[in-house]
Amino acid sequence: MPARTAGPLSQDWAPVVVHKRAAKSADARDPKAVAAAIRAGAEIQTVRKFDAGTNKKSAAPVVNTRKLDEEHEPAAFERVSSEVKHSIQKARLEKKWTQAELAQKINERPQVVQEYESGKAIPSQQVLAKLERALGVKLRGKK
Repeated sequence: MPARTAGPLSQDWAPVVVHKRAAKSADARDPKAVAAAIRAGAEIQTVRKFDAGTNKKSAAPVVNTRKLDEEHEPAAFERVSSEVKHSIQKARLEKKWTQAELAQKINERPQVVQEYESGKAIPSQQVLAKLERALGVKLRGKK
């Protein structure tokens, strides 16, 4: 095995030069560059943005979105009928369950049961089916 000799280290590194990107429109917005261009007599292009710097409303007509919504949608959504809410409450009280216990049995939030019993809920067929199974009463269809 030949012996290695310790000598001066040499590196074959080539220099790498990193250049910055040329500024695009930043020079045009630089006040010093604009002032220098004016002094030199160069032509300067200015572009005004549409309605820039104004606090005015656009020329488009003002539209009341509530009126638009009322035109295309019914005024009120269907809510749980009083017969259904009383049936739910009566069946729950017969089983001596709280609203939270009934909600746990049907795997829903207690707020859902409270809304159905108060008549504020928009009826869902899935929730009504769960309530029918848990309480053993008929809530949908003909009685």
